[in-house]
Amino acid sequence: MLFNSFDFILFLPIVFVLYWFLFYKKLKIQNLFLLLSSYFFYGFWDWRFLFLILGSTIVDFFVGQAIHSSPTRRKKKSWLRISILFNIALLGFFKYYNFFIDSWIDLVSIFGYQLQSTWTLKIILPVGISFYTFQTMSYSLDIYHKKISPTKDFISFATFVSFFPQLVAGPIERASNLLPQILNKRTFTYDQAVNGLKLILWGFFKKLVIADSLAPIVDDIFDGYIHHSPTTLIMGVFFFAFQIYGDFSGYSDIAIGTAKLFGIELSTNFKFPYFSRNIADFWRRWHISLSIWFRDYLYIPLGGSRASTLVSIRNVFIIFLVSGFWHGANWTFIVWGAIHALLFLPLLLTKNNRNHLHTNIAQNTLLPTIKEFVQVLTTFCLVTLSWIFFRAASLSHAWNYLKAIFINNQHQSYAHPSGYRMIDYFVIIIFFIVYEYCIRKDERKPFNFKNKFVRFLIYCALLLAILLFYDDQTDRSFIYFQF
Repeated sequence: MLFNSFDFILFLPIVFVLYWFLFYKKLKIQNLFLLLSSYFFYGFWDWRFLFLILGSTIVDFFVGQAIHSSPTRRKKKSWLRISILFNIALLGFFKYYNFFIDSWIDLVSIFGYQLQSTWTLKIILPVGISFYTFQTMSYSLDIYHKKISPTKDFISFATFVSFFPQLVAGPIERASNLLPQILNKRTFTYDQAVNGLKLILWGFFKKLVIADSLAPIVDDIFDGYIHHSPTTLIMGVFFFAFQIYGDFSGYSDIAIGTAKLFGIELSTNFKFPYFSRNIADFWRRWHISLSIWFRDYLYIPLGGSRASTLVSIRNVFIIFLVSGFWHGANWTFIVWGAIHALLFLPLLLTKNNRNHLHTNIAQNTLLPTIKEFVQVLTTFCLVTLSWIFFRAASLSHAWNYLKAIFINNQHQSYAHPSGYRMIDYFVIIIFFIVYEYCIRKDERKPFNFKNKFVRFLIYCALLLAILLFYDDQTDRSFIYFQF
């Protein structure tokens, strides 16, 4: 079930009313209802893949118990391996099986051996598998490292794994944050619910007005790049930068806002990443839950940046390459990760990778300094260029797109598929950038203006824009559903 569908608009208020007015007296019954609602939400797409979530839930629930009760560290580690191997195998088969087979066929063909691709399978990628497998693995890892104790309440644990607002595209929640909220009684709070509705509105604006309106332009330009001028190609990747940001951060806002309606606070996943002053700052602001996951469970155990210079460089490449590969079974994502690793290295070597840890651009002033402006603009341009590899269908597609930007001399005029003027979309993006700059101090309060009339005008403007740009004839699922 998609957030941007009439099914969800019908589903959400029904679940909300039943959750607070019928099942609120007993926590176990309320959690069971939330679990069944989450399974219905996910099964609405394809009920068969509910068995995968259930399997991952059962394995990690009992593995967590076994890790906690094992008398020796060796036995604890053995149980932990079961959790990791099971979830990686699950993820590996459904997401990466054909990638490895095809890569092997391509490799042996270099040496003159021609193999048939009869080993490849028609595998449907289960929506959200990269998210919930990482979430259940983190539970076992945290128990192993004695950061949390396992729960004996299976229903609550299953609800933690499958909580529908963040099930299919995050944030990737840690048990230390989400599970206690599920285990303890929740009370309805008016302010929390209102803040949730505001985030949902802001998320829908990002998705329906920013991302979905830019999507056909981006698709048209990337698919027919050989026919467009360098200026149009630059416009295409610039639009994609805001398409993917509006799409993914819009989902996160809707997820966080929806969770608030049920008395649950999810982790922040975006903090205005296009106002970052370097690549390290960008990754502290973009898909934060994934960055923290890799930092805590891969980067730090490998030695992080506190090891020798060579080991630190190795760790940086591992973390970014794995992060790229997590996004998809394609060499384009691996190269995208490698590009970010190369951009990160100068910061690591000059020990500037931890600059701007707790500050925003123009922290205590109205406007940024010239230095900050140049830093933000440079970082945005580098990130945007790297998006070409993320968006392209193959490495050759990405490379040819780049060559066309710098070599192609065609000047064919661009016509939008729907007939809209390009200036309209630039105006929307400029408004979006300025508005985000105004609310940059708190990503969870997009309408934090004291004047009630100003807030009312903003609400009306966003609702009007959503109604004008919404197209019920176009199937626009969220980009990160494929990961």
